[in-house]
Amino acid sequence: MQQLLQQAQKMQQDLMAAQEELARTQVKGSAGGGLVTATVSGAGELLALEISPEAVDPEDTETLGDLIVAAVRDANRAAAELASKAMGPLAQGLGGGGLGGLGLPGM
Repeated sequence: MQQLLQQAQKMQQDLMAAQEELARTQVKGSAGGGLVTATVSGAGELLALEISPEAVDPEDTETLGDLIVAAVRDANRAAAELASKAMGPLAQGLGGGGLGGLGLPGM
């Protein structure tokens, strides 16, 4: 039982370390051939938004809005991929052979 608790504590520590690393990591997404670039943390928090002057047309703010949304989505997709890669091995320890792999009954 002690070994089981130690395994669970280590998995929890590894998970927390991976989450902290994700929060510190920055990824970028862009739209319109780089006219709009969004930077998000690995946790998906929007950190920066860069808009090229060429993207700004006072007569067509709708397109600019679409480019911003697309750039943020692209950055969030990249953050989700990063999170999946970072957390995947840890989640497998909890899922598929998961907690049952820790020897817990009924898993």
